[in-house]
Parts: sequence; structure tokens; C-alpha cells
Amino acid sequence: MIAKTERNQVRGRVHFRIRQKISGTAQRPRLNVYRSLNHIYAQVIDDATGTTLASASTLAGKINAGGNIAAAKEVGKLVAEQAIEKGVKKVVFDRGGYLYHGRIKALADAAREAGLDF
Repeated sequence: MIAKTERNQVRGRVHFRIRQKISGTAQRPRLNVYRSLNHIYAQVIDDATGTTLASASTLAGKINAGGNIAAAKEVGKLVAEQAIEKGVKKVVFDRGGYLYHGRIKALADAAREAGLDF
């Protein structure tokens, strides 16, 4: 059985490898996802300037449920709407070292449905 800290360290190493390969630019910023036990967070980041263009999370107050697929869909839709308002249509998806499954996949699908291209 893997301890929680070991699992998070493994995720950190996987995320580091992913970040060596992908980076957000002004034309195509990075859609980053962070998942905790009770919440999910998403940011659209321009790595060239180090600025966050749009962000959404279950802590924002508009979403009642925290750590489930329905909440992830809402966060994906919300971050996509904010990004499109800023003029961002295309992004690079950064799954943050998590498996593309469950809440991460739900957030990505909702962002695609709301108009983001990745």
C-alpha cells in the first residue's frame, strides 16, 4: 500500500515531467488543473509572462458541491467562459500529474463543450 505522501510525491514527479514538455504561450496558454480531496481548481496560465488569465474553483462560492464530477464540470465550464471573455480560444491542457479520468476528464470535457480548443 502506498502512503498518501508517497502518492503525492509520485504525482509531483509526473507533473514535473509533463511540465518539461508543455508550456503556455500568449497564443496558447496552459489550462492547469489541481485536484484535492474536497475541491478542484483550474487556471489558464501564460507561462511566458507568468500571469494567470482565468481561474475557477469549487471554492468560488457559485458551486455548492466540492469534490465530485458535477462540480468538476461546473469548474470546467466556468474557467472556459472566463478564458473566452479574455480572448483565449486555444489552450494546452496540463492534467497536473493526475490520470486523465474521473474529475479531470469531466473538467476537460466541460471546458471543450464551453468553447475551449485543446
